[in-house]
Amino acid sequence: MDERNAYTMDNINQIGQIQIADEVIAIIAGLSATEVEGVAGMSGNFAGGIAEILGKKNLTKGVKVEVGESEVSIDLSLVIKFGFKIPEVAAAVQSKVKNAVKTMTGLSVIEINLHITGVYFDKNKSNNVNGENEVLNHN
Repeated sequence: MDERNAYTMDNINQIGQIQIADEVIAIIAGLSATEVEGVAGMSGNFAGGIAEILGKKNLTKGVKVEVGESEVSIDLSLVIKFGFKIPEVAAAVQSKVKNAVKTMTGLSVIEINLHITGVYFDKNKSNNVNGENEVLNHN
């Protein structure tokens, strides 16, 4: 494990150290975010690339974490389902991610920044011409 990209904490009983890789924290955050109703998926690129709707294959896509000594800052890039109120979904995502990261790692979450990069239209609920699912991106 690369120690530069891991959060290290001393075990309470001093048996040894526990290291949590940044990627593990990103997976926890990504999985928690996609479990919130109204989130269609994660967007792959903060710089404004084409949004991808992902299953649970790559949960670190659209997630960036910065880990300090005992705290973490998280950036999530999300695609929201059409018809959901973005502020309500965003608040639910922030709460769920914060609780999951704190519970599973013991790290304090100092901020969760959300980047809403697209809106997902379900083919069964929209009147699009070709009958396919669509994602409208900010590009």
